[in-house]
Amino acid sequence: MESPIPFKPTTNGAKRPLARNRILSARFTESEYAALESFAWSKGTTLADCARDVLLHSLEGATQAQMEMHIFTELVGIQLLLMSTLEPLLRGDKIAPEQLAILFRQVQTTKAAKAQELLAKRSQNKEK
Repeated sequence: MESPIPFKPTTNGAKRPLARNRILSARFTESEYAALESFAWSKGTTLADCARDVLLHSLEGATQAQMEMHIFTELVGIQLLLMSTLEPLLRGDKIAPEQLAILFRQVQTTKAAKAQELLAKRSQNKEK
């Protein structure tokens, strides 16, 4: 696992944290600033360190969201495969290997679109 703090090797082989030399700024109203400052202090940290932690954590959240979408897409694929195969199997029908290969290809090509469609439908239902 990669260390959350980037290190720079020194001439004697020791490691030291990289200097933080980039600055971001943002403008807030007095009330927004007071609320943010109060939140940071309640966490026992400065506003600057709290903001830095939140921004860096949001980067990890983006990766997490991508992984969640990938997992959801795979679950949709499993659902599509089950829906396509379970009924014939329960009737006692056999599925030929070439039919199964076609089904696998169909699921692979349609699962992402179907997952997006399901999420869009869910989003529309929440808005109603």
